[in-house]
Amino acid sequence: MVNSMSEMLGQDLECESLLDCFHGLNDLDRKVFRFLVEADEPLTVDELADKIDRERTTAYRSLQRLQEAGIIEKDQRSFDSGSYYHVFSPTDPDEIADAMQRLLNDWYAMMGQLIAEFREKYDEVETDSDPATPPDPE
Repeated sequence: MVNSMSEMLGQDLECESLLDCFHGLNDLDRKVFRFLVEADEPLTVDELADKIDRERTTAYRSLQRLQEAGIIEKDQRSFDSGSYYHVFSPTDPDEIADAMQRLLNDWYAMMGQLIAEFREKYDEVETDSDPATPPDPE
C-alpha cells in the first residue's frame, strides 16, 4: 500500500491500478473483473466461482463490491419455468472512466479547499507570532 502521494507518483502504475485507487478493490475483485471483461457473454455467480476456484459466497461478495463500485452490472434472466437467475457483465469502459473522472474532479476540488485552509491557518499563525518584529521595550 502506498503511504503518500509522492510515493504513488514514483511508482509504475497501470490502468488496473485505477480500480484499486478509486474503489479499494482487492486481488480477487480485480481477478473477477478481468474474467468478466474477457468473457464472451455475461457470467453467473456459479460460473465465476468455478473460474476463480472459490466458494459461491466468496464470488458473490466480490461481485457485490464490484457492483457497488459501479464497474459491473447485474441483469436478471428468466428460465422457461418462470424462475430467474442473475448474470454479471462489466459496465461500459467509458462509463467507468467518466465516473472516475468525476470522482477525481471532486477529490481535486476538496484538496484545493484543504490547501487553501492550510495556507490561511498557518499564515495566521505566522502573522500572530512574527519573529521579525522585536518586542516592545517597555
